[in-house]
Amino acid sequence: MHATGKVSNGRVSSMIHGSRISTLLLFMFAVFASIYVAGRLWQDSQNRVYLIKELDRITGQGQSAISVDDTLKIIDCREKQKKLSALEMELAAAKQEGFASKLLSGNDATHLKKRNLVVIGIMTGFGSKNNRDAIRQAWMGTGGTLKRMETEKGIVARFVIGRSANRGDSTDWSIDSENRLTKDFLILDNHMEATGNLPNKAKLFFAHAADKWDAEYYAKVNDNVYVNIDALGSTLAAHLDKPRVYIGCMKSGEVFSESNHKWYEPDWWKFGDKKS
Repeated sequence: MHATGKVSNGRVSSMIHGSRISTLLLFMFAVFASIYVAGRLWQDSQNRVYLIKELDRITGQGQSAISVDDTLKIIDCREKQKKLSALEMELAAAKQEGFASKLLSGNDATHLKKRNLVVIGIMTGFGSKNNRDAIRQAWMGTGGTLKRMETEKGIVARFVIGRSANRGDSTDWSIDSENRLTKDFLILDNHMEATGNLPNKAKLFFAHAADKWDAEYYAKVNDNVYVNIDALGSTLAAHLDKPRVYIGCMKSGEVFSESNHKWYEPDWWKFGDKKS
């Protein structure tokens, strides 16, 4: 029994000795860790002091309690202010040169929308309601379908028509009534509908369309033409990298200068030899 007691006492002494060594090691580790953390904090504080002094020296504001994060924000704001000033100067120059439309005037500049691909003007007349209904059913659509074509494909389509020679008569009233239901007209109030005024009607459409919509292309068709919207979109998109693209036919076949001819062209002299 006595021998067993000696062995037990030795084991206890050994365990106590080992525990003291572990405690000492942990203490030393804690001291070194504290020194390391304190050193890093001191270094970080020195960096902050240096940055604050540099900012004070540059801005000439004397003593400052501004933080490093605030300093970086100020620098970032200054860079953005420089870019904004440059953009404002470019916009002012563009307006002076006539490149800015009403889309960029006033508060609209903060609500710029995605640019449309094409605005299609469908030349129509007072007696062509059947043609318009056929186009709506065939490719143009109405209501939500027409709106989706604009928002999803960037293709705007409107029937283009002027006013009657007898302003406010039944023909004008009929168009206004139809437009209230369909909302798919571009009515040229300053144009009088007449066969001889078709070139002027086209010019007015392009002017009004460019002023009302921002688009890559502006196109016109007659109300007896079927338009393949997907094919048109693909064709136009293939030419987006080309500036000032014109797609169409300026002249084809004979140009008639006789005023009594069915296809008389008032500006025939602009097209050269009428036989070519």
